[in-house]
Amino acid sequence: MSFTIAIIGRPNVGKSTLFNRLVGQKLALVDDEPGVTRDRREGQARLGDLRFTIIDTAGLDEGTKGSLTARMQEQTETAIELADALMFVIDARVGLTPNDRAFADFARRANKPVVLVANKAEGKHGELGAMESYALGLGDPVQISAEHGEGMGELYDALAALMPEPAEDDEEAEDDEISEEEIATRPIRVAIVGRPNAGKSTLINHLLGEERLLTSPEAGTTRDSIAVEITWQGRDFRVFDTAGLRRRSRIEEKLEKLSVADALRAVRFAEVVVLMMHAQNKFEEQDLRIADLIEREGRAIVLAVNKWDLVEKKGGLISGLRTDADHWLPQVKGAPIVAVSGLMGEGIDRLMTAIQEAYAVWNKRVPTAALNRWFEQAISANPPPAVSGRRLKLNYITQTKARPPSFVLFCSRADAVPQSYLRYLTNSLREAFELPGTPVRITLREKANPFAHKRKRPS
Repeated sequence: MSFTIAIIGRPNVGKSTLFNRLVGQKLALVDDEPGVTRDRREGQARLGDLRFTIIDTAGLDEGTKGSLTARMQEQTETAIELADALMFVIDARVGLTPNDRAFADFARRANKPVVLVANKAEGKHGELGAMESYALGLGDPVQISAEHGEGMGELYDALAALMPEPAEDDEEAEDDEISEEEIATRPIRVAIVGRPNAGKSTLINHLLGEERLLTSPEAGTTRDSIAVEITWQGRDFRVFDTAGLRRRSRIEEKLEKLSVADALRAVRFAEVVVLMMHAQNKFEEQDLRIADLIEREGRAIVLAVNKWDLVEKKGGLISGLRTDADHWLPQVKGAPIVAVSGLMGEGIDRLMTAIQEAYAVWNKRVPTAALNRWFEQAISANPPPAVSGRRLKLNYITQTKARPPSFVLFCSRADAVPQSYLRYLTNSLREAFELPGTPVRITLREKANPFAHKRKRPS
């Protein structure tokens, strides 16, 4: 089992900056505004030869029962229960505050090893604040600057004293080529995206069977893209909850811009993206923009119409969803669409099945012989048009890769092939080989002329 360390402390002491430093990536949002982190976030950290799981938490703060602040603190308390040790972080430039003293008592009551970290300790002011922290009674402070990477050697020594001996580190398996068997068994990376307040976090909580992610009627509760591990009917998933995506013109605050950028990174990292829409105002302009983004990023897409429990049930509603989806999103024609209720748990089985089916299509490879037969029939049924009085010659097509299915079409004049004809080939290919919903890429390439290098004979 991995050794787990939770980073705790009051808001704005640099916990997320330290988290990012230890995991080696900017996974957690960082801003000068206090209280940016709300949900707890886990990552795989390394410091020298130490390997451990690190949990970033919301700042410990007072809040009335049931409020968002109180529920943020509950998330922090859960992280402390899961951890083997704690890193209690203070701001050395500010020095000790009453909240630091109160939460130091809270950390002691957890009855777990505590490493006291005096962050932002660079310079004379940081030194004085670090000295103050002895008053907390948590041992010698480790003076660091998470932003500048100072004091990491001292932090290593403090953590190494708590942790079991590190195992021999084998070569990283990540760089090896992934076999088909691994693709079939490793967790499917799924990003849940949509407009604010579409019910993304509520759906994931239902999948987990616990209140893992903060939810609220107020839009914009989720800020970081939080990854959670889910096993559904024997298949593993790594699901990313993301911040709601509004129109760019409405995004004014720096923090929301960071949240949106984090959500877009989750889309690029995912293999399947679930676009959640509100059942009472689905296929709005922003929904269509998000779907177009997913298609351009080349990710498998599943459409989920959430809060279906609020809709008055009438005949033909489900078939109407299919018709609407193909009308509004022709670029991903046939994409799975599922009516769900994250709150009530309706349609969850259908949604998880649709995700697995979309993933299988996204990984699909078309046999070369079948592809050639289709190609001959497609251009015979609808020959390419003549351009500037010259007929286009399409030679052959081959699949270069999957994830998403991508093809190269060799032809005589690539720049002259109309987009309308390319769409015809794409739709025909999608229909012939059952590639519903997934992006299909056809790249045009001119076939080399074997005589082009020869000089013309003088007349």
